[in-house]
Amino acid sequence: MVFNSNTDMKPIMTFLFTFYFLNVNISIAQEVFPIWQGLEKPYFKENNLKEAEKEQWGTTCVFNITEPTLTIYHAKGVNTSKAVIILPGGGYEFEAIYHEGYDVAAFLSERGITAAVLKYRLPNLLSSEQPQFVPISDTRRALKLLREKADQYDVNIEQVGLMGFSAGSHLATITALWPNENNEEKPNFLALIYGVTNNTESNQQWIEETMYFRKMTTEELVQNNLLELVTVETPPTFLVHAYDDTICPVSESTLFAQKLFDNGVLAEMHLFPKGGHGFGMGRKDNGTDQWPELFVNWIKLNQF
Repeated sequence: MVFNSNTDMKPIMTFLFTFYFLNVNISIAQEVFPIWQGLEKPYFKENNLKEAEKEQWGTTCVFNITEPTLTIYHAKGVNTSKAVIILPGGGYEFEAIYHEGYDVAAFLSERGITAAVLKYRLPNLLSSEQPQFVPISDTRRALKLLREKADQYDVNIEQVGLMGFSAGSHLATITALWPNENNEEKPNFLALIYGVTNNTESNQQWIEETMYFRKMTTEELVQNNLLELVTVETPPTFLVHAYDDTICPVSESTLFAQKLFDNGVLAEMHLFPKGGHGFGMGRKDNGTDQWPELFVNWIKLNQF
């Protein structure tokens, strides 16, 4: 093949130049960190579980997670210096890592918010003797890790929150409400998207079957009565729910919001007539797609 040095090489060089910078932009758009790198994972035992992605409920989900990671998306444009760690849902059996994770993080980063997706370990008797403590230990570690990297991402360490979907919302709530003396492991605010907060019989059964794998003790039942754990120290909270949610009834959010109001805690709640459960970023046909921008507005208007 013969090239004309003045013409033929120009489009090739342009292609290579563009390809290079596209890849640079992709590489700096997000970074993935094993959250326990160099440390011993708590509540862990050796196992033969193999992490796998497969379709569940119409979206790609991750199963058998035993190696937790934090994927951090740099804030773009005008940086708010605020950060959100996103906890995907999946009933503690899998994680909707794209639908309720990476897609949300990409959206928030475009609006000046540092967003990080935590792929937390799932409770499993094959990988832990105390599986109920596995997800919360990962979440606390993720909060501490992101604060350790605050300078790198221009994040205010006092403006770091948790956003959870469904079971991820339950995880965010217990992380905020269960006692913890380490401030680096506490969220400054919460976003609870169609979450679980009420101590109903069905919720108790779900938690026992997916987290404890046994009946809870009296002390554990008290610890999981989340509505009664709300105090003036509970972080400001943004809530989203749909009235026609048959998996997590809308009362899970309304009762929690009332507890927040009763304790003088800043709260904002958005309820949609339709949307069901697991709508992630939302859908235009029922209006649930409004909540992400409403959350961004809440983040930018308030200091936590």
